[in-house]
Amino acid sequence: MLTLLLYKAAVRDLHGDQILPLSSIRDRYPELYQREAAKYADYPHVMDIPVHPLGCRWSDVLFFSPVHPTVIFDALAESGRIKSGPSYWTLDADLLDPDKTCILLKRHDPHHRAQPAEDYLPYTADAVAALATPPPEALARLRRLTPTEPLFPWRDIPHVLHRGPIPVSWFRTATGDPVHGAKGGEA
Repeated sequence: MLTLLLYKAAVRDLHGDQILPLSSIRDRYPELYQREAAKYADYPHVMDIPVHPLGCRWSDVLFFSPVHPTVIFDALAESGRIKSGPSYWTLDADLLDPDKTCILLKRHDPHHRAQPAEDYLPYTADAVAALATPPPEALARLRRLTPTEPLFPWRDIPHVLHRGPIPVSWFRTATGDPVHGAKGGEA
């Protein structure tokens, strides 16, 4: 059977042997928290958006894509906004606990509002496989992105959300090599 993969942007300046949600690094690694929280500077309320099925907030989960990054960033390159995509890691989708994981059918919303509970799906291999092909309208949005529009490649791509830490050892690089944790803490 073919391994079903999830994708995550590679972590810069990895600390320790676990990937941690944003809320878990606030006190432990303030400088890392400041860097990562800066992504939400223009819309800080997003960090408190509820993730209904997991009983937590946006900042309490790790984010993955069922869609291969190349598809997304090739569409974005067509707009002229980027030349290449970011480095990424892969994760075997079967490693995630369905009780701590859900899928969000992410919708493009320039106001960054919370999505209704019905936009969340239970985490299953079948659902991940079905969502591995991005919505055509999402790719069309990326292809026609203008130079003045915010660069949000994942905004309308389904998200896999996992509550809590994940061992770094579960990840592989884009070439399939194991990812190794850093000494001295977590990221």
